[in-house]
Amino acid sequence: MVDKPVNSRYGYYVLFVLFSANLLNYIDRQVIYAVFPLIRDDLQISDTALGTLGSVFMISYMLSAPLFGWIGDRVRRVRVASAGLLAWSMATAGAGFSFGYGSLLAARAMVGIGEASFGTVSPGLLADFFSRAVRGKILALFYLAIPVGSALGYLFGGLIGHNFGWHAAFLVVGIPGLLVALPLWKLREPLRGVSDAAPETPNVFSPRSYRQFLSNRSFIFNTLSMTAMTFALGGLAQWFPTFLFRMHGLDVATGNIMFGLITIVAGISGTITGGWLGDYFQKKSVRGYLFVAGWGFLTAVPLVVVALAADSVTVCLTAAFIAEFFLFLSTGPQNTTIINVTAPEVRAMAFALNIFVIHALGDAVSPVIIGALSDASDLRNALLITPAAVLLAAAFSFFCARFISGDTATVFR
Repeated sequence: MVDKPVNSRYGYYVLFVLFSANLLNYIDRQVIYAVFPLIRDDLQISDTALGTLGSVFMISYMLSAPLFGWIGDRVRRVRVASAGLLAWSMATAGAGFSFGYGSLLAARAMVGIGEASFGTVSPGLLADFFSRAVRGKILALFYLAIPVGSALGYLFGGLIGHNFGWHAAFLVVGIPGLLVALPLWKLREPLRGVSDAAPETPNVFSPRSYRQFLSNRSFIFNTLSMTAMTFALGGLAQWFPTFLFRMHGLDVATGNIMFGLITIVAGISGTITGGWLGDYFQKKSVRGYLFVAGWGFLTAVPLVVVALAADSVTVCLTAAFIAEFFLFLSTGPQNTTIINVTAPEVRAMAFALNIFVIHALGDAVSPVIIGALSDASDLRNALLITPAAVLLAAAFSFFCARFISGDTATVFR
């Protein structure tokens, strides 16, 4: 245990290790979408079946999260996170040995279970090493793994898949996680709530363990905003490289390289900017984080429409780049909001419930819905449901701002 880790040099080492694991998390999660066209041609499946490969990961991820959230609030979180990293890395590499639709489906389900254990405990673990004043920036750095890891998943998947086949793509990206699991296992565990000046208290299970969040209006509306965002971004992330392949004639390698580079630059700049803006405006108002997220969503809506409707690939990619920048503004602020409105001893459960909801109603269903709409019409028309979801995310974020002050005071009174 670490007694006083707040803002220490060791805390930044913890950030580095957790960021590395989270980077691999998103590489392994996204690599499959880079090789969607190759899998479809090889296995001779429909877009609906292709979308199901994305959805089965999210279904197993969200169903596992509540269990790992309960476990994570009761045992050493570094052990839970490390075991999850080892499990999903082995499952990703195992997907490279899949030679049928069923075995590939099973491998992706196992990836979801492994990643759920890491996702539920890592934000709260990291928060215990840093004070509330810098959490927006720290979590923004941690969540840089989303755009960078996603982009690397597209880049590696596109290049390796194009040159060596989709099986090789899974094998190559699955191996590095085996190397990071050990340093993650050896991290010291901080006292829960030490950075909030709140004592660590026993957490005894009762049927009310998860129901307690139903009375937390800020948690509910922030989660609903993240759900709408996840529906949109998950659908776009899974189908946009295929959209470039079909609608603009880009081959698998070229389309994924271009989309990956856009995601890296827009994601890094948007996530860092969102973290800094969130901390800046939060000092002026307790609604600061939510306003940064909400205005980012509103700005992105017309840009997503332009990206999908444009006939020119240049206009499409330019609009997609700017839209991603504004969408990623929300990453640090919304995750920091979860931490700020929940007590330290139940944060793993808070993130577990958040994960369950945003994926159950978000990217667990959007890939299949978009795939089915694409089978009925075409992919461009199917993807036009995503800007409507982003608009809904903005509305929930602004509505959440009505309750944030009272709910934050209630948690830390």
